[in-house]
Amino acid sequence: MTTLQIYNKQLSDLMARLKERFLTHEPPSEKHDKAFFEMVKKETEPMYLLLRKWHQAAEEFVQQREVSVHPQQVKSTEENVHLIILHSYYIDIKSERYMDYHQSIGYVIQLLDEDLDRIEGYNGEGENK
Repeated sequence: MTTLQIYNKQLSDLMARLKERFLTHEPPSEKHDKAFFEMVKKETEPMYLLLRKWHQAAEEFVQQREVSVHPQQVKSTEENVHLIILHSYYIDIKSERYMDYHQSIGYVIQLLDEDLDRIEGYNGEGENK
C-alpha cells in the first residue's frame, strides 16, 4: 500500500467520524467560548496534520502521472476538508451543503484510489518500483 493510499484511507475514516459528529451533536451554545475554542483546537490539530500530509502526497502524485485528478481538485479538496473540520464542530451550515462538501471529498479520494490501482508500480515516493 502506498503512502497516498494510507492517507486516503485515514482521510476517509476521518470524514466518516466528522460526519457522525455533525449529525449527532448540537451547535455550541456560545461559539466564542474560549474553552470550546481550545477544545476544538486540541482535537483538530492531528486532523490538520493528516490533511497537510495527504495534500502533499496527493499533489506529488497528480503532478507526476497521467491521472484523472487535476492539481486544482486536490487543492479544492484540501479546502473542503478544512471546512468540514470546522463545520463539524460549529455545526453552522445547512446539512445539505455539508453533505455536498463531504461527497465531493469522497469522490476525489475515490478517483485517486482508482488512479493508484490503475498505475502499477507506483510506490508513493514519486518513483516507479
